[in-house]
Amino acid sequence: MTGFDPPRSVVRQVVGNALAEDLGILGDITSIACVDEAQRAEAAFVARADGVLAGTALATETYRQIDSAVDVRWHVHDGDPVAAGEHLGRVSGPLRAILTGERTALNFMCHCSGVATTTHRYVMAAHGKVRVFDTRKTLPGLRAVQRAAVRAGGGFNHRDSLSDAVLIKDNHLAVNGLAKSVERARSCWPGRLLEVECESLEQVVEARDASVDRVLLDNMTPDQVRSAVALLEGAIQVEVSGGVTLETITAYAESGADFVSVGALTHSAPVFDIGLDML
Repeated sequence: MTGFDPPRSVVRQVVGNALAEDLGILGDITSIACVDEAQRAEAAFVARADGVLAGTALATETYRQIDSAVDVRWHVHDGDPVAAGEHLGRVSGPLRAILTGERTALNFMCHCSGVATTTHRYVMAAHGKVRVFDTRKTLPGLRAVQRAAVRAGGGFNHRDSLSDAVLIKDNHLAVNGLAKSVERARSCWPGRLLEVECESLEQVVEARDASVDRVLLDNMTPDQVRSAVALLEGAIQVEVSGGVTLETITAYAESGADFVSVGALTHSAPVFDIGLDML
């Protein structure tokens, strides 16, 4: 396991659920019918485009759960850049098992590598001036998997869950207002990171006066972010969120913010094309 892998327990559970979904009651009836039980083969995972690899732990676990006689060996690892046509790794062993696990293994790798590749593009566009965060806009049940892929792409993880930090957002503010919400949160959860979402410079001033740990500037322009940074004078961390794209992240990175969070890393990453070719 590496720092780019989900927790081992998550890998086992997610793969188990995926295989139960894909195999049904009788298993891969096509391979059972068409391939002799003793027949063996070797195949290669091959990248069809340039990008960043992720999801290998899930592919390995797929074959471990199907048949431990299948040997999986990787030539490159999560977080590594890969080129179109490159052999990423090989599987060898019983052909039935190789074919049975093909789609599940590729589904994980293609999705995770897509997240890693998308993240890498945002990180490169930020030119090292801000940390690029993911968000909680993840597929239910797959958060740890997607967040590992974000790390493989050079990004960073925001809150893993609602228990990790206090983030007071617009709907909280609509009920109690900023000052009262901050007071209640600080009283209830002393020592926790306390962040407030701000939609205007007036709210930024109010958050500054309440001495929060971080402000989340929601849907502000780069010029508005610069103004907010100036108002805070380095006393409070600044996070930018809302509609940040590959075309705009450079401007936000140059605005003086500390972090940029991008939901698209996980909810809109295109699949990275990987195939399994028989050798």
